[in-house]
Amino acid sequence: MTFFQPPDAHHDAETGQSGLGETVRTFIYAVVIAFGVRTFAYEPFNIPSGSMIPTLLIGDYLFVSKFSYGYSKYTLGFGLPLFEGRIMGREPQRGDVIVFKLPRDNKTDYIKRLIGLPGDKIQMLNGVLHINGQPVGMQRLEDIGATNHMGQHVRIAQYLETLPGGKVHKIYKESMTGVLDNTPIYVVPPKHYFMMGDNRDNSLDSRVPSAVGYVPEENLVGRAEFIFFSLEDGTHFWELWRWPFDLRGSRLLSGVN
Repeated sequence: MTFFQPPDAHHDAETGQSGLGETVRTFIYAVVIAFGVRTFAYEPFNIPSGSMIPTLLIGDYLFVSKFSYGYSKYTLGFGLPLFEGRIMGREPQRGDVIVFKLPRDNKTDYIKRLIGLPGDKIQMLNGVLHINGQPVGMQRLEDIGATNHMGQHVRIAQYLETLPGGKVHKIYKESMTGVLDNTPIYVVPPKHYFMMGDNRDNSLDSRVPSAVGYVPEENLVGRAEFIFFSLEDGTHFWELWRWPFDLRGSRLLSGVN
């Protein structure tokens, strides 16, 4: 005769402990994988300022490839003195949009376009970029209306700028006689780069030596690859209820030129 046997309480406890342990291990694996991807492959960044308009807008969220130029202590080690220089290094290309650590403090993330390579002579003359004594190509596009930082409605000139090597991208110009439209000649030192924003009259960049200046190669974090999310300026990521109204759908999964 077979009698009903109650469940083994000890077995259930072991099963519960095993399930909890498996959950903890899965969570740890997920954290390690996410940390590895963020450290060695792709890191998300958001755009808080308008210095790269029209290429990047305030409220854009993008992925930066950290393997593009190899690795430095700022790419891998959060600035810790793990090693000097770069390992597995590859030269960036003129025109790349790059995230780098601000040389002034080696902590703040900046994003600008690479304009000058080591040895280049960079100068602005009457609002036109000159590289090694030659003006870059500038094709005037239709002006656009915008509101400046003082709340004034202004007309902004758009140009297609063609860099040596063939990189073509849009820039904004509010004036040809602004503070940064006529500069001395900057000679880019070895193992350094010259960065500029596409919103030329509203960008703190390598044209201001006391603020940014030349960017050492080890300060390069990675190349901006594509926008994975974008919200209208003033909308925070956590404000989910505003997404249906403020999501810039046309910018999702678009490449950074």
